[in-house]
Amino acid sequence: MSKALFIVDVQNDFTEGGALGVEGGDAVAERITQYLSAHAGEYSMIIASRDWHDDDNDNGGHFHPEPDYVDTWPSHCVAGTEGAEYDPALVVESVTHHVKKGQGEAAYSLFEGVTDEGHKVSDLLTEHGILDVDVTGIATDYCVRASALHAIEHGRHVRILTDLIAGVAPESSEAALAELAHAGAVLAESGA
Repeated sequence: MSKALFIVDVQNDFTEGGALGVEGGDAVAERITQYLSAHAGEYSMIIASRDWHDDDNDNGGHFHPEPDYVDTWPSHCVAGTEGAEYDPALVVESVTHHVKKGQGEAAYSLFEGVTDEGHKVSDLLTEHGILDVDVTGIATDYCVRASALHAIEHGRHVRILTDLIAGVAPESSEAALAELAHAGAVLAESGA
């Protein structure tokens, strides 16, 4: 078995009611949990990422009082706050590696973070012989997109589980999925 599952940023600040809440985020958390209960055993690694920003600075300009919602954003997913925690509907018992990204800087891809033990995702995938990666999470048009593109760049076969993602806006999410498909990702429903 050489397959990994990515669960990207399913956090309170990215689901309904959060600082940057995405419509459908809570439902995605629930569906990922259902998927895990039926399919966790099919993966040799399950990697869940969280945006995890410092609370004492602007995180390399990522936080801004007048955000452009492209490169700058309102404060979100500040380390140690409720907003940075996993959505309560996401059960993480089967997660093998927890990744924190954006510590003091902007970071969209989970490849830009490190595990709680200080390991990089690229090193873990290589060490465990992971060839295939399924991607789920929030937001399709930002962190899911960046994480999937990085996986492709690192030579992995990527499948986006389209019923287990939620995006900020329909147009940008559709564009992200088209870009991912063009880059070689397979777009498929989870079958859960």
